[in-house]
Amino acid sequence: MSSSRTQHSDGQRQEASESVWSEAPNSQATISTIKIERTVRSAYKRNLQKEQLLKELESRLSDDLSNFRAIESILKDSFTGLQRTQTRAERALRRQVPDIKLELEESMDTLGDLAENLPTIQSQVKTIGSVYESGQEKAKSLVHDLTWLNTEFYERWRAIIFTSSSPVSFRWKVYMRSIFVASFIICSWLFWIAVTGAYRAHRHRLVWGEKLMS
Repeated sequence: MSSSRTQHSDGQRQEASESVWSEAPNSQATISTIKIERTVRSAYKRNLQKEQLLKELESRLSDDLSNFRAIESILKDSFTGLQRTQTRAERALRRQVPDIKLELEESMDTLGDLAENLPTIQSQVKTIGSVYESGQEKAKSLVHDLTWLNTEFYERWRAIIFTSSSPVSFRWKVYMRSIFVASFIICSWLFWIAVTGAYRAHRHRLVWGEKLMS
């Protein structure tokens, strides 16, 4: 009984709806189709805009992907370079650092030895400098003596007698000057005797000539 009642109520509802649709005017149907067309066109335009946006996004994504790939290759190269440098640095740390430490220790030892031996070296340098200066003075004196010995006898004799820069002793200077004075006096005396003798001889000849003439 309940099922027959429900079927009867459903049938009444369908009949009421069909009567409503049949009674609606044609103007409402045309308005609804225009709205549908407008909505379809707007949806189509939106779809076109979305497709364009999708294409632009796709091109951008392709460019970005290419850029990302290039960046990835650069990063890979840099990473490989970093790995190589890291391996080299590790090798250097393993091999060269101990050698550097040994060299530093040796240099520190040598510096310590030099610091200990520095006063003696300074004293030796001072003695060497004094010896060098004395040797230089001796060399100068020897050169002066050699130049003095290589000069002629007349030049040496003149320098000893008339100058005070001759490299001889004071006694030798006095001796040579006294000899020069004595020889000068003797020569002057002899010259005077010769001159007076010649004058006397000349006068004697004149006297004898006058006597012979008379």
